[in-house]
Amino acid sequence: MRTSILAAALALSAFAGAANAADSYAIDPSHTFPRFSYNHLGLSTQQSRFNNTTGTVTFDKAAKTGSVDVLIDMKAVDTGFAAFNGHIQGEDFLDTAKFPTATFKSTKVVFEGDKPAAVEGNLTIKGVTKPVTLKINNFVATQHPMMKKDVIAADAVTTIKRTEFNAGKYAPYVGDEVTITIAIEAIKQ
Repeated sequence: MRTSILAAALALSAFAGAANAADSYAIDPSHTFPRFSYNHLGLSTQQSRFNNTTGTVTFDKAAKTGSVDVLIDMKAVDTGFAAFNGHIQGEDFLDTAKFPTATFKSTKVVFEGDKPAAVEGNLTIKGVTKPVTLKINNFVATQHPMMKKDVIAADAVTTIKRTEFNAGKYAPYVGDEVTITIAIEAIKQ
């Protein structure tokens, strides 16, 4: 469930276009956080995040192509409560002992005009791979004001069903649908 969010976050980074053909960008782990939210017992919307995400993004603005390859450290889940971090890493949910990482690998970047609007790809959580589409709500390609390097950034969102990734304990009481949002920044290499 939490892993899905990270994967979604990684997919968004593929859409963050660069100005030059086939530019390569490294995901900035200090400004890239996949977050996930779900309904808890019909009472509230719970929100958590993953604190360690790495990967690469390539982008060719002229050809309107790109790719995203993201790795999320599932043991870096942050629910805001240490005991629950351990609980969510258990076998019924993320099972980080057997599956310490989640991945997102893009298959296509969809453009509207000169900007990416969505990233399609494969999200793998707990050894299960499913296709997902990340809708890009915001995309920026510019020079980083402090680093003085080209940067691409995006905000994206997708929804998955945790039961499809063998992480469905307590469904439907704890919501099966998980919304994954990702804020991603990647620096040109």
